Amino acid sequence: MPRPDAPRPEMSRVRLDEPSWWYGPGDTWQARLLMPAAKLWGHIAERRWAGAKPVDVGIPVICIGNFTAGGTGKTPLSLHIAATVQRMGRTPVFLTRGYGGRLKGPHRVDVEHDSAGDVGDEPLLLARHAPVTLARDRASGARAIAATGQATDVIIMDDGLQNPALRKDLTIAVVDGRRGIGNRRVIPAGPLRAPLAAQLPRVDAVVINHPAHAEVGAADAGAWFRQHFNGSVLDATTVPDGDLSWLDAKPVIAYCAIGAPQRFFGLLRSLGASVVREITFPDHHPFTEREAAEILAAARAAGAVLATTEKDWVRLDASRTDQRALKVQSRPIMIKMVFAQSEQQRLQRLIEAALVARTCGSSA
Repeated sequence: MPRPDAPRPEMSRVRLDEPSWWYGPGDTWQARLLMPAAKLWGHIAERRWAGAKPVDVGIPVICIGNFTAGGTGKTPLSLHIAATVQRMGRTPVFLTRGYGGRLKGPHRVDVEHDSAGDVGDEPLLLARHAPVTLARDRASGARAIAATGQATDVIIMDDGLQNPALRKDLTIAVVDGRRGIGNRRVIPAGPLRAPLAAQLPRVDAVVINHPAHAEVGAADAGAWFRQHFNGSVLDATTVPDGDLSWLDAKPVIAYCAIGAPQRFFGLLRSLGASVVREITFPDHHPFTEREAAEILAAARAAGAVLATTEKDWVRLDASRTDQRALKVQSRPIMIKMVFAQSEQQRLQRLIEAALVARTCGSSA
């Protein structure tokens, strides 16, 4: 429990992006009230798909997305697939919209010179592992990759399920194994980005992302998808990567600005951390100097170490005094997605089949 005398920064009272009743049990009055707006949102999404003319730039495209708003584990899966593609002798190139950044692209991300304010947080994280092209117009970004790329390139389209601009060779949706797809209603009445009946036919496989501290096989979203989805349903787990022995040394104040903050806090507790305070911000929130100073003050008052996600850590602006201090004093928790050997083999077969189909189609 937090100390009653510890300062409570204003950011702990910031409204989060998604209401809790999206994932609550049964129907709610809020969902019923917002159904007209949800129907309009869904109609717009379906019209966008119906009128789309996907561009084929001659390079295989593996699309990673999710059915719902908020975090499900797309970035760890994107990194895992990039590593899998590399082991197959191909060159992964991430294609991302660069949410939260000012640049519209096409722009090749440079981790040495670009900031999160320029390109967003996820592109900086991805660029530590493979080349990243940022483009608000995904077709333009794919053309830029094709123009400067090589024959072994594979585009990994980050967060692209609802974007119809490109021809996709393999589309994988990530689902939070604990929260599932919520009340199955469309934004703003629920978390779905579009009607599920319209999204499912556009997906080849679903990855159920189980929390690291939960047992795979427990009752979760996977059971529903195995019953209602004709494609492959794979189980995976996100686990911490690196030395975390420091979590035992002191109390921990954890802060993050991600779509599913409780997943992060639950992970810390599962690792034995004594989390005395949780500080949350809306997803992709740009930290201010005042917020950085308040987090530092809270840690000093509690005698605590600071923990955050890798995505939040890269977003801190080292050119600003308090954010630089917060970056130095914070420990980023790096995570990776892991699959059991049998599940990894299934995933690799899906990727191989998509690449073979592309090769055969190109030579026909």
